[in-house]
Amino acid sequence: MFVQPAPVPRSPGITFDQMLERIRYAGAYPTCERAAQAVHAVMSGLGRQLAGEERVELAACLPIEAAITFTTQIPDIEPLTGFGFVKEIAARTGGTPATARWDSGAVLATIADLAGPDLLDRILARLQPGYALLFGRAELIQAA
Repeated sequence: MFVQPAPVPRSPGITFDQMLERIRYAGAYPTCERAAQAVHAVMSGLGRQLAGEERVELAACLPIEAAITFTTQIPDIEPLTGFGFVKEIAARTGGTPATARWDSGAVLATIADLAGPDLLDRILARLQPGYALLFGRAELIQAA
């Protein structure tokens, strides 16, 4: 009988406070508390959109506070496009689509750095269209 070894859990490269500082700077937020609000709103939204191996691997890249917010969400049956994701965050936070887009970009660009290019490619392949820009990447579409 062949027994597979248990995967070695990876620890995130930065602490939650360091992540908040990066997001605070990227989003030009006045305080880390405001950055934390954005993190929890965006990561809970992403947790409702992402499933599978990519979800597990991304959670392993995150500081524990962000990973908990992300993984406690149950993925939605009806996935949202990037625009729908922003509208949902705006509705859940009571903000505008513009502020939800700003928050999403500040948080997800930092998450993209933590995940690395290979995992980010797989995450974007799993999500509906419209997320690449939120992660700080151009969204390329094949010509018909």
